[in-house]
Amino acid sequence: MTDVPAPAPQPAQPRNPLHGLTLEAIVTALADYYGWEQLGHLVPIRCFISEPSVGSSLKFLRKTPWARDKVESLYLFMLREQRREQQQQSPQEPPVR
Repeated sequence: MTDVPAPAPQPAQPRNPLHGLTLEAIVTALADYYGWEQLGHLVPIRCFISEPSVGSSLKFLRKTPWARDKVESLYLFMLREQRREQQQQSPQEPPVR
């Protein structure tokens, strides 16, 4: 018998943009993109409005599933928005027929 190498393992969630991201990375990216003030308007929770910090946000979001869901949804929206901005800045060539 010949040994056939095993196929490379597939990522557990290949189409999930949140897979492998920490909550800290998500909150930091949102705070950098929107700023704490706008983030507090988009997701009205105290940890984003009153003396916001990554640490206080992580503590609250880890204990509050509904708030974490909102933050993750906003992160996905931010990614789509960034993709649209990139496409508008560098128009693609028309497809060849």
